[in-house]
Amino acid sequence: MSTVSTLDQQLIAAAWKNDVTEARRLINAGANVNAVDDTVQSAFLIAASEGYVELLDLTLQHGADVRSLDSYRGTALIRAAERGHAAVVGRLLQAGVAVDHVNRLGWTALHEAVLLGKGTPQYVDTVRLLIAAGADRNKPAERDGITPVQAARSQTEVAAVLATKLPSSPTAALLAAAAAGDANQVAAALAAGAPLESRDDNLRTALLLASLNDRVEVARLLVALGADPDAQDDRQDSAWLVTGVTGSVAMLETLLPAKPDLTLRNRFGGISVIPASERGHVDYVRRVVRTGINVNHVNDLGWTALLEAIILGQGTKPWQDIVRILVAAGADPSLPDADGITPLHHATNRGYTDIAALLRSAGAR
Repeated sequence: MSTVSTLDQQLIAAAWKNDVTEARRLINAGANVNAVDDTVQSAFLIAASEGYVELLDLTLQHGADVRSLDSYRGTALIRAAERGHAAVVGRLLQAGVAVDHVNRLGWTALHEAVLLGKGTPQYVDTVRLLIAAGADRNKPAERDGITPVQAARSQTEVAAVLATKLPSSPTAALLAAAAAGDANQVAAALAAGAPLESRDDNLRTALLLASLNDRVEVARLLVALGADPDAQDDRQDSAWLVTGVTGSVAMLETLLPAKPDLTLRNRFGGISVIPASERGHVDYVRRVVRTGINVNHVNDLGWTALLEAIILGQGTKPWQDIVRILVAAGADPSLPDADGITPLHHATNRGYTDIAALLRSAGAR
């Protein structure tokens, strides 16, 4: 007979529905994120098994017991690994869940990710995360003695992760692999002891090097492990800021779960939307304005993204599109530069008639 309270029962029901708003209300009212029902399910364990990242974060913020076990005597990490919920696996590893815990079936999280996984990209990411966290790839299962390495032989990409040797110089290997896009080597370097926030001679972290070179697989791994998207190098570049230079929407999406500081400034006092507008990265600008970034931010030159798109752009369709996107996102079409010259005057002086017409239709003077 379960002794779970009514509030706790309601929280477990809300967790199955992934109703984060209701779960937050119930927790604030006193529901326990660790309370289990007759099937040994808690809000925390449900969030892990179902891949509900926001709900998981909520439970962790409110005292989730990362040592709690389900009816198979397995951890939340094992449940998430079985289903290939890489983002959840990363959070649980950061929270300190034991990586090599063995459940009632005699398996670790790595065993489950390999034996019950399908070798798809989400499981490859999961295996990389577990390896990076130090999972024992040669640990035999308690019942049949099979190791993760042996179990992965029919899964080419997973097998490649498990076959990657630990480097003798972990930090150097981490930084080189991040720049080259070798996610398997990045995982091995971390497993060998390389600090996640290692820096090169220019103070560039592995995540910054991955972002500079548009190595999305590597960045996804590092972000899941908690790498800092705001760590700046000796040029004041960060992983997030350089996405505005490269224009990589894929990298932008990869870094957003890390909650980058959208107000962080580069060496010119600008934020990511400004170099993107200057360089004509239309798709990037279209996506980044949806983050709530300040489209009227003024850099040290006295220019906004709109002014840079006009002053340093070419007046052709990409920059016309960017002007249109920025204005629609709330950019002030009359905000002048440090010398008092407005975007309309800059466009007119450069003969950018289409952009000038766009600005006039937006009420610019």
